[in-house]
Amino acid sequence: MTAATHSPLFPQIPDSADAVLEGLDPEQREVATALHGPVCVLAGAGTGKTRAITHRIAYGVRAGILQPSSVLAVTFTNRAAGEMRGRLRQLGAVGVQARTFHSAALRQLQYFWPKAIGGPMPRLVDRKVQLVADAAAACRIRLDRGELRDVTTEIEWSKVTQTVPADYAPAAAKAGRETPRDPAEIAQLYAAYEDLKRERGVIDFEDVLLLTVAVLQDRHDVAEQVRAQYQHFVVDEYQDVSPLQQRLLELWLGDRENLCVVGDASQTIYSFTGATPDHLLDFRTRHPGATVVKLVRDYRSTPQVVHLANGLLAQARGRAADHRLELVSQRAPGAEPVFTEYSDEPAEAEGAAHRIRELIDSGVPASEIAVLFRTNSQSETYEQALADAGVPYQLRGAERFFDRPEVRKAIAALRAAARFGGNDRLLDDAVDLPSQVRAVLSGEGWTSEPPAGSGAVRERWESLAALVNLAQDFAAARAGAALPDLVVELDERAGAQHAPTVQGVTLASLHSAKGLEWDVVFLVGVAEGMMPITYAKTDEQIEEERRLLYVGVTRARERLHLSWALSRSPGGRPNRRPSRFLDGLRPGSTGTSGRGAAAGGTGGVERGVPASRTGSAAVAGPRNRRRSPARCRVCGRTLTDAGDMKLMRCEDCPSDMDEGLYERLREWRAEQARRSGQPAFCVFTDKTLMAIAESAPEDDHELARIPGVGMRKLGRYGADVLAICAGREVTGEQDPD
Repeated sequence: MTAATHSPLFPQIPDSADAVLEGLDPEQREVATALHGPVCVLAGAGTGKTRAITHRIAYGVRAGILQPSSVLAVTFTNRAAGEMRGRLRQLGAVGVQARTFHSAALRQLQYFWPKAIGGPMPRLVDRKVQLVADAAAACRIRLDRGELRDVTTEIEWSKVTQTVPADYAPAAAKAGRETPRDPAEIAQLYAAYEDLKRERGVIDFEDVLLLTVAVLQDRHDVAEQVRAQYQHFVVDEYQDVSPLQQRLLELWLGDRENLCVVGDASQTIYSFTGATPDHLLDFRTRHPGATVVKLVRDYRSTPQVVHLANGLLAQARGRAADHRLELVSQRAPGAEPVFTEYSDEPAEAEGAAHRIRELIDSGVPASEIAVLFRTNSQSETYEQALADAGVPYQLRGAERFFDRPEVRKAIAALRAAARFGGNDRLLDDAVDLPSQVRAVLSGEGWTSEPPAGSGAVRERWESLAALVNLAQDFAAARAGAALPDLVVELDERAGAQHAPTVQGVTLASLHSAKGLEWDVVFLVGVAEGMMPITYAKTDEQIEEERRLLYVGVTRARERLHLSWALSRSPGGRPNRRPSRFLDGLRPGSTGTSGRGAAAGGTGGVERGVPASRTGSAAVAGPRNRRRSPARCRVCGRTLTDAGDMKLMRCEDCPSDMDEGLYERLREWRAEQARRSGQPAFCVFTDKTLMAIAESAPEDDHELARIPGVGMRKLGRYGADVLAICAGREVTGEQDPD
């Protein structure tokens, strides 16, 4: 589970600002050097967006353009914020704040509460479910466990969309939400929940944002103090911003535009929480002078995986689909995705476990394999199947690594050994750092061989083994490193939630897999009723399900397995069918063909013109748009040779040219050259004829896209060329210029 662009575990800190830019591709470098004004980065899956924005911050800091304490980078999960802090530390940008929206707001609220409101700040409740249950009891409404969870979700949605209880029913209807109870009942529960919080003097996580917004709106002095502190903002995963988070961001900014946002509308999968891609898609409207950089070079996945991902989105509809990015793999070709149908769900789980066992036996690390499913309820079947196959696994979404009891205890033991190691007989025979760590952790339960089976004992061993492996990597990267140095590294990683890799197959829902990646991914349960899920009814909900599958596909680096079961249990009626999203993509299926590349789907840079230079608040279109690099349609490499660019492939890549068509085109060209008295290459060059013979265009649009044709030659020769490609006789005679 590493980033899209791999780097050593402990890289050397760049020795200069320019060194920070080394290794970035042209578009990533544009992001890193665009340090002023509004910047919007449209970043496809696997294109190195985190790399681009962390290098942007680090370059600005190292060049002396940005003061570390004046930068606030915000994202949506503690894991993502921790990864960002870890990367910035490795780039030498110490002191930059990288936080979630909630943690940044909570920090400000705690600081300004005495000044803006007075008295002690209310206690923050970790889980609101019990409060919702108490509110239901006060209203004499009985909720089962599922309804309790769903009503809690509705309250959270209401708050992030800034909907008060009295407005809940019409707002839910307008948003097309499937409410778990009568909307009037939910509004009543929501009001009772708010009353209970006030009575008990507590606030919830949504209140943190609401109260921070209220303070910044009402207290001009507080707002100015925050804006004096933070001059530059970076927002990751901007497609997931809720209306409330967007309002908070606007208050942080004030009338300034030093903002960089990063997102991908095709990865919007949290609409049910109030997230919307509209803020990302409307960025140029709100900021006409924005620089827009599109990252489409996919460093994560093979061309085969990328082709399937692009195919999924090519059939999508809606506003997000209209702005989708066409990914271009930068990796060598790999295996084709595998599609497998099973008789029932247990057979599907056993089949996946069997293949995973074979992969591990062939040398694939268990930590580089994931099983992804639509709902958490599917997990149990796969846990059992993996346990039966003797495969270690870990559940995504479980306790954070550094919060695990065995990890806290192990780090305490290492810290004690670092301080008093001279008196510890366990370390007498330990000659280097890795052997010292192994000796200390052997007292905590680590052994050189893993315990048999799975379960809690195996999970504890995997945690300790991750620390042992981390010590080995640390010693290899830092010559002469001692135990105290490792303890400092572990403390810094714990603070950043930068966990080491734990050996074990990952089991995760598609939602919780967002932002992660593995060498091998098993997408299971890809059947109608599960993908899309049964309760997805509207076009918008169906499209979000498609995007969820797209996120799952783009988690795979090298191998991808997709499977489904015809029935739920053995002997059941086989009435299920594969997901409609796979129609036309899996072998033997038919479906709606894609619509081609999206408008603006290629990579590149668009530079906006500030409103003050245009005399209006909006800009009709981009200026100074850079052409995106031409790429080989076979291997995906960037093309620089003019001849290769005409063929749209490297000269040494295999050709699928129709030799007979090529010869007919050559004969036709010779006749045209004779009639006009020109050299043959003035009609079309050999490379252009080869490109035509390889693509066999069927209409003017396809022919015009071939380099070397152009509108003039299309008008003069297009009818003849298309007739030859279609196998018809050329009867017309072209007029000379």
